[in-house]
Amino acid sequence: MRRLWSSLSYVLWILVEIVKGSLQLAKGVYSPATRSSPAIVEYPLRATTDVEIIAMASSITITPGTLVVGIAPGTPEERSSLFVHVLFARSREQVMADLREMEDRLLRATRGPGGAGIAPPVRRRLTDERFVDARAARTAHERRGATRPDHPTTSEEER
Repeated sequence: MRRLWSSLSYVLWILVEIVKGSLQLAKGVYSPATRSSPAIVEYPLRATTDVEIIAMASSITITPGTLVVGIAPGTPEERSSLFVHVLFARSREQVMADLREMEDRLLRATRGPGGAGIAPPVRRRLTDERFVDARAARTAHERRGATRPDHPTTSEEER
């Protein structure tokens, strides 16, 4: 029941942010005194599941004046990041705080009241090495230590 409330609260909050963003964008377009101050920031995510990352990127993109321009996939050592373009950035710190608030609300909606403090459920992934990025594939190959005839080793790739 609490997760349902958190999800409903998040949807309502996003709708309010869309209205506020629309008004700010309209003011910026129609008022000669208002100047845009565009910025692109890298936001390291605490969201870890595909659903959480997609929901975060979609929430940013549907908010007027903001747009996700890129996603850096995470590795076991590094978190995923979003590259966000903001049209009216007061400061980098303010943009990061706004994105953090959005992610906090999203994680409460997807994980429950604990939000970011609760680890997402561990799901067994079925991955095919042919479709993961080169660094992850190389790491997995090195950890196995075994060579397969259909996959060249690092030294064979360099030749």
